[in-house]
Amino acid sequence: MRKKEEIFSPMLKDIRRCPECGSTKLMRDYEAAEVVCMECGYVIDMKIADRGPEWRAFDNEQRNKRSRVGAPVTFTIHDKGLSTIIDWHDKDVFGKKFNAGQKAQMYRLRKWQRRIRVSDAIERNLAYALSEITKIASNLSLPKSILETSSVIYRKAVKERLIRGRSIQGISAAAVYIACRQCGLPRTLDEVASAANISKREVGRSYRFLVKELDLSIPPLKASQYISKFSNQLTMQGKVEEIASKILNVASELKLTSGRGPTGIAAAASYVASVLVGEKRTQREIAEIARVTEVTIRNRYKELIERLMFVISL
Repeated sequence: MRKKEEIFSPMLKDIRRCPECGSTKLMRDYEAAEVVCMECGYVIDMKIADRGPEWRAFDNEQRNKRSRVGAPVTFTIHDKGLSTIIDWHDKDVFGKKFNAGQKAQMYRLRKWQRRIRVSDAIERNLAYALSEITKIASNLSLPKSILETSSVIYRKAVKERLIRGRSIQGISAAAVYIACRQCGLPRTLDEVASAANISKREVGRSYRFLVKELDLSIPPLKASQYISKFSNQLTMQGKVEEIASKILNVASELKLTSGRGPTGIAAAASYVASVLVGEKRTQREIAEIARVTEVTIRNRYKELIERLMFVISL
């Protein structure tokens, strides 16, 4: 009789009960590739595929040596990271250095490798644009998810042939800004334009063009998204951030945030919270961080004080 083991494989998660007797005691026969009921012997499934490796390993060291893995597929590289790369070590697999003839041959192979990786105009455009997106994301210290999302947006624009006649830097910066909006990470047009070293007007024009042509869904900006950013940049306590969030929640219930810029109302809430906690920051410091004027913070601050009935001694 063949040796059988109990089934816990996620591939057979749909098979939970024997259709013949209703038993849940199911076994997998690895030699016959069958799923068998332990109670009545009914063969539930036949010729199941083994998706594991074709080799065996008896310890962790052997398993690590025999595993064949590579870098994950990424949209941030024009060929999605699927092409090969010839390194510059000039050594073979045993660590032995190449002679002069082999070095010249490897140099020619590397040159042709670089040429065939970027074969046509679209790939050249993608290679340059994705490097620009990576540079902008690095300057803004954006996470990997934003980088991947912006790369996908740019690829959609290339697929729809929206790039022709427009600057690559502008479309790349707009893709990064759209990705930040979609992922809920607060970054203003001024910050993205400064990181891309282009004008704010060009980024805004490209942003509106992409949203219209690609029919993208852009969630509205919320003032609460800027609270953590301002607190971190001003190096304030976590208590300040907590109180500022509560102030914004109450202000939102009283409809004080409607029609106001999210950065201005968030900066005013941060200012009020800093005064309440006793870790006061000047309006000028907060205005420089939030990229708004001191007058805006003062007006929003007065509205919050009057409507929320705070008593603050300055």
